[in-house]
Amino acid sequence: MKRIATVSAFSAGLALAAIPAWAEKVRVGVVLTLSGSAAVLGEQGHDGFLLAVEELGGKLGGLDAEVVVVDDEQKPDVAVNRARELVESQKVDFVMGAMYSNVQMAITKPLTDAGVFVLSPNPGPSALAGKDCNPNFFAVSYQNDQPDEVVGAYVTGKADRVFLLAPNYQAGKDHLTGFKRTYEGEVVDEVYIPLDQMDYSAELAQIAAAAPDAVYAFMPGGLGVNFVRQFRQAGLDSIPVYSTFTVDEVTLPAQKADAVGFYSGSDWAPDLDTAKNKAFVAAYEAKFGKIPASYAAHAYDAAYLLDSAIKAVGGDLANKDGLRAALKAADFTSVRGDFTFGENHFPLQDFYVTQVAERPDGKFQTQIVEKVLEKPVDAYAAECAMK
Repeated sequence: MKRIATVSAFSAGLALAAIPAWAEKVRVGVVLTLSGSAAVLGEQGHDGFLLAVEELGGKLGGLDAEVVVVDDEQKPDVAVNRARELVESQKVDFVMGAMYSNVQMAITKPLTDAGVFVLSPNPGPSALAGKDCNPNFFAVSYQNDQPDEVVGAYVTGKADRVFLLAPNYQAGKDHLTGFKRTYEGEVVDEVYIPLDQMDYSAELAQIAAAAPDAVYAFMPGGLGVNFVRQFRQAGLDSIPVYSTFTVDEVTLPAQKADAVGFYSGSDWAPDLDTAKNKAFVAAYEAKFGKIPASYAAHAYDAAYLLDSAIKAVGGDLANKDGLRAALKAADFTSVRGDFTFGENHFPLQDFYVTQVAERPDGKFQTQIVEKVLEKPVDAYAAECAMK
């Protein structure tokens, strides 16, 4: 564990004068994947969150912010142990994390049982949206199926026959389920590959033989980098590719021009036309020298959400009911514009289809093509008992 930041914008005397004696400091644990091949995702979340804290003068809700960052190593058992340390040793009031759904499912119950509020900057597992919804858990991102549902709705009527491809694990199956929930055409084939596969010659031959109107792929991280390159090399350019997490600001620096024209579904893009988003993207690029991905945008929003909630209770961190109500109220300016929470503490927000393009400066990013769904309620919310 590493204590990253304890910053005060004021002198100790001024801080004590302005802040109630019971809360001179707020402690936030950040649980992210910061090692291995998936570290690039966690780094985006880390940088987005700390950028917001820096903009807030090192404070959240007027309290000095102490941020303790831990690496979950993308392992649920490691994440649980480090989350326990955050509660028992660091006495954190909030946790921002994780990056992967299996880690999120592992840490949420022990943290919330200990009275800690958990804010997710990326995963939105169906169980936490539905039957296992939790009053102390807030997804600042989306429900996992929703980006896929966006693409399914968009492709309906544009492609009558679609070939589906995803890695063979729970998230891969969930993403294809989301697509099929809204897609009304014919699925010509549904292929699952090993999670560590890097050669797609067999699958590309299947695609060529099936001659679909489009391909839909959930191929995150390194899977997506290799798939996009090999798709181009196979000469399948006449078949449009729609996806989620196959082409984004994390993979594009490696995919470059090979990814231009590929589509994706998202709740956010760097060119989303809100004043807050323009300022965020400019600040992130200036500080880190790269284009932010949704992982950074959601984490940035999470910090401003925390700031609004702590401010609403006057810094009284013992007022759990007040903090919960203030988090639910989401009284902050999101990079996504109009942002509210549903009864299950998952966002009600707009969703878009995006497309990869090359910017005038030679960098690559996703850009909004069309708003497809306006503030949809996720498919699992009715299973949540919270009212």
